[in-house]
Amino acid sequence: MNVAKMIDHSLLRPELTTDDIRRGCDIAARRAVASVCVRPSDVEFAAAALAGTGVLVGTVAGFPHGDTRTTTKVAETRDLVDAGADEIDMVLHIGRLRDGDTAYVHDDIAAVVAAAQGRVVKVILENAYLTDEQKVTGCRLAERAGAHFVKTSSGFAPGGATVADIRLMRATVSPHVEVKAAGGVRSLDTLLTLHRAGAARFGATATEAILDDFAARERGERPVAAVTTTDGGY
Repeated sequence: MNVAKMIDHSLLRPELTTDDIRRGCDIAARRAVASVCVRPSDVEFAAAALAGTGVLVGTVAGFPHGDTRTTTKVAETRDLVDAGADEIDMVLHIGRLRDGDTAYVHDDIAAVVAAAQGRVVKVILENAYLTDEQKVTGCRLAERAGAHFVKTSSGFAPGGATVADIRLMRATVSPHVEVKAAGGVRSLDTLLTLHRAGAARFGATATEAILDDFAARERGERPVAAVTTTDGGY
């Protein structure tokens, strides 16, 4: 199991300095993770820092609330692609999903998928604000609109990834659409639990601790802790 290639190293907190972003990119390159996920203003910097490393540059659109106009999300996505982004994590319009305005939600996502010009698009549902029925609807709309991933959370809402949500999302979308867990993935045990539930990618800030723990267990230096099925983890 290549745990590193399941991790999107998250660098989204508003207080991060350029030095923090540089150190985060260094960690990502050294640990050979799947990607970094940086703030839009950091995309060019991260693309230059990670050139030739094999680590993808991800970023966010309509973040963290999803309530910007579709035209704004489209312009933002095009600009981010031009700046060097390989992956776009967009927030769907949470309020419109709760309204039941499925046409708006679908078209909003589809417009970003088109603007991404073939780059991977992950759709953040922000499950903390949704019923299970709304989560299912959001996942189906994201798939129909051409998204590559459905994602639990932005990390900035009152709750994050849960086992129940991962199972529900994995059961809802087709096999070619993957599930990303974000919000509360702070330990290897949490990551493994959510992976077994169906998540393929994980947003994490505790990347080094997770990978150090995995390496130690692989060497037999630490016992493999019992994997629980708690719905917590934010």
